[in-house]
Amino acid sequence: MVVDDQRLFASMLARVIDAQPDMEVVGEAHDGEEAVSLCLEQEPDVALMDLSMPHVDGLSATRKIRDLSPRVKILILTVHADDAHVFQGIKAGARGYILKDCTPEDLSRAIRAVHAGDTIMAPEVAEKMLSTFEGIRPEHRNIAAPLTDREFEIVRAFARGKNNKEIARDLGITEKTVRNHASNIYAKLHVFDRTQAVLYAISKGLVDLGDLNPGSP
Repeated sequence: MVVDDQRLFASMLARVIDAQPDMEVVGEAHDGEEAVSLCLEQEPDVALMDLSMPHVDGLSATRKIRDLSPRVKILILTVHADDAHVFQGIKAGARGYILKDCTPEDLSRAIRAVHAGDTIMAPEVAEKMLSTFEGIRPEHRNIAAPLTDREFEIVRAFARGKNNKEIARDLGITEKTVRNHASNIYAKLHVFDRTQAVLYAISKGLVDLGDLNPGSP
């Protein structure tokens, strides 16, 4: 589903997406309120969400969709690359955050990644996150978290953009075990996805900044 208040832009996005052999646009919405209603009606796999919209904005719509139709994965597509919007979008429940100047190929790859359960972030956005956390004083970062050594390994793999299959291969465990570890990590850190887990780990100095690869999903 495409959500954008600029109808011409939304139609152009729909054409780009429909041109992909494995994708189909099931609906277009032009404000947040319409997006929530359409998500409940159509239950799309992925909702491509703008942030700045009338009536109900994209962040509010993302929160409502996450609460009312949690199986719908939200991918934010916006012009806003500032820290405030990025962190609010992640906190609202978005599984990806990309910018409107991305290429059609980048857009298609991001949709597939989010659909597969991965998280993806535009390189410019990831670089801004790094800059934000570089300024945190060491005494505020080195706070222990109740994670096991294996859970630390998995959080670091998240930071490097590894998916569950790659993590399982690298660590010599099954994908089911990776998923179980991930669930434990989210519960311990009080987050709901791998992006928030990585952000928390970086902010506490539990993951080196060099572990984060801005060019990876």
